[in-house]
Amino acid sequence: MDGADALARFAIWYVVFLLSLTLHEAGHALVAWLGGDDTAYRGGQVSLNPVPHMRREPFGTILFPLITYFSSGWMMGWASSPFDPRWGQAHPRRMAAMSAAGPAGNLLIALTSFIALKASLAMGLFVAPARIDFSQLVQPPAGAPAGSLAYPVALFLSIALNLNLLLCLFNLLPLPPMDGAGIIEGLVPGPIGRFFAGLRRQPMMAFLGLMLAWRFFDVIYQPAFGILLKLLYPDAFTD
Repeated sequence: MDGADALARFAIWYVVFLLSLTLHEAGHALVAWLGGDDTAYRGGQVSLNPVPHMRREPFGTILFPLITYFSSGWMMGWASSPFDPRWGQAHPRRMAAMSAAGPAGNLLIALTSFIALKASLAMGLFVAPARIDFSQLVQPPAGAPAGSLAYPVALFLSIALNLNLLLCLFNLLPLPPMDGAGIIEGLVPGPIGRFFAGLRRQPMMAFLGLMLAWRFFDVIYQPAFGILLKLLYPDAFTD
């Protein structure tokens, strides 16, 4: 891969990454605002413009993605959307909806990317690659011109589908500080909800929750990735 190709690959990764985080956090902020908490709205997070989200979390949206990309070949990072805890305590169901809105945004991107890939495969615009990985679910057919837009589009859609499936599932894990813990806290506002609320207020528990989430996540994501491949290429898995 020459320098121009490497730069283009990085740019596509970063665009998809920012789009995914921005829609995730904008979903949180929008549902909170509609539910009566304007904290994130006043901070500019009810927006698909990534700048307010980057300004709030520059390390998680700029520096850490660069570090992880150039050290591992794919991006990790985070953003955040503030909310008023008193609003969450007064309206637990609305807080659960706010928590679910972020993963729902990632699921929307994943579904849109999946539909685009299935349609492109059906029309012959893409074919199955010899080797499938996180950023290459499809490739242009043999004979496609080297400078064709099909190559960056295939990369964009592959990353968008896989990254957003990952973000959706990861954030739904019921461990603080993941959104799954906020959903449980809002839907079960009794002792269990108060237990999760207490955990979410402890910075050390947030760190431990992230560590546990990464240990358990592979158990969840690998079967999900297998199902994704069966849906994308059903003929390859028939007896």
